[in-house]
Amino acid sequence: MTDNLLTGLMMDDFQLTLTTLVERAERLSPTRPVVSRRPDGSLERTTMGDCVRRARRLAAALSALGVGIGERVATLLWNQAEHLELYYAVPLMGAVIHTLNPRLPPDDLTYIAAHAADRVIVVDESLLGVLESVGWAFKHVIVVSRSGAHPVGSLEYESLIASARALDWPPIGERRAAVMCYTSGTTGRPKGVVYSHRALVLHSLVAAMPDVHGISARDVILPAVPMFHVNAWGLPFTAALAGASIVLPGPRLDPVSILDLLESERVTFTAGVPTVWMSVLEALDAEPDRWDLSALQRVSLGGAALPVSLLEGLDRHGVTVVQGWGMTETSPVGTMCLLPSELDAAPRDAQHEYLARQGVPVPFVELRARDEDGELVPWDDRAMGELEVRGPWVVAGYHDGTDADKFTADGWFRTGDIVRIDPRGCIRICDRSKDLVKSGGEWISSVDLENRLMAHRSVAEAAVIAVPDDRWGERPLAAVVLRDGMQATPEELRRHLSIEFAKWQLPERIEFVRAIPRTATGKFKKTALREQFGSGLAA
Repeated sequence: MTDNLLTGLMMDDFQLTLTTLVERAERLSPTRPVVSRRPDGSLERTTMGDCVRRARRLAAALSALGVGIGERVATLLWNQAEHLELYYAVPLMGAVIHTLNPRLPPDDLTYIAAHAADRVIVVDESLLGVLESVGWAFKHVIVVSRSGAHPVGSLEYESLIASARALDWPPIGERRAAVMCYTSGTTGRPKGVVYSHRALVLHSLVAAMPDVHGISARDVILPAVPMFHVNAWGLPFTAALAGASIVLPGPRLDPVSILDLLESERVTFTAGVPTVWMSVLEALDAEPDRWDLSALQRVSLGGAALPVSLLEGLDRHGVTVVQGWGMTETSPVGTMCLLPSELDAAPRDAQHEYLARQGVPVPFVELRARDEDGELVPWDDRAMGELEVRGPWVVAGYHDGTDADKFTADGWFRTGDIVRIDPRGCIRICDRSKDLVKSGGEWISSVDLENRLMAHRSVAEAAVIAVPDDRWGERPLAAVVLRDGMQATPEELRRHLSIEFAKWQLPERIEFVRAIPRTATGKFKKTALREQFGSGLAA
């Protein structure tokens, strides 16, 4: 006779699927507002219950078009209500939603759509020009159109939903694929990451915890990160779990548009990349009394290292910032940096210095780092090594099995980020492995140089790259954007850097540029800077 105490049969084998999250929202928080800004700037208001009901009809319509279990439904959409409906409809019907980034080059989009074998695509009418540049034959094209007009041979989204009956969600195993995203492809071709239902449910549960995003049913969430970028950091699923309201900013992520929505919708939580919030800070500094942000409780920033100057600047305006670290491969939340209780009474500059770190691993995520010799580095906040992570929402392999060397035999993912780890387990990103400057056999952190440069009152943005050097192998070069109406010389900036850096670490070349190129997800595009300055010749 089987011993239940040994087999665990005394507990229900409950499947952790997104269906449980979405049905919870439908039953317990159907009246929670969902607000969308259209490309023309107008606001459209609906509710979570209406979104889920429309998702059921959308799923039935896609099923009638022949979309089956595991097949990919691509999206070319902004942060808008239709995208939220697809987030809920496609995984719950057993298919896989694949978000395409409209800011990628046509060649990358063509490669990604073909590599994923996308069957159907749903596209906003404002992005039809992008779709025309994609050299992949989708079986069906569905157009979200405010006027109802759509190209010949395509289907219109609202008409498709109106003619469909609501679908009863089929039973789905928790390890079935739910969502697919591709990495930004900064080195080589973009790589496909497939998220399971189980991974996304666990990620949502932890993301809602107080020491992560701290999301509850009282919150109004504004994802200022695109829904085509790592599932908008999982916030659409976390909102469904917690019963929170959600505000979708559409294509407009300029500072005035974001600040207007934060004020008018009484947003309590928002998230985005530091480069967006640098612009927000400039807008707040220019017009400090224009916006009422009293409802805003927390801003979560990630995707790039957070300059202390940005923390200090937003703090002046009463905006609380929490930094985290993650990747497409980690769904994405891996670490969060909240102030530990022992620093509550510390001077504000010491608190800012700590909060500029990327944080401790969130529950269920484990981390370690290895040096160049493959040895684990001590948690002493001095030794540097490549960060490795593992956990229930960390990728175990890419879609086509490429880059197998990124995964260790004992189940760890090699991130490519170079870190220091302090005794608390709090990491500080020093660089990407490909962005470190190795000068005369010694490592120089481009991130540390950038953060110090951006602490100068005249500097708006700064990016540091390695350029060839006959004597030292590599030397750092800084590309600097000055604030409007401000001046600085290379000598002045080097003196500013010398407060924290040794002479051999200082960049001989400081190039003043009008703007620093950005990737499709808003990060500094250092590959473009290397093409411009990498020859070692002056610009």
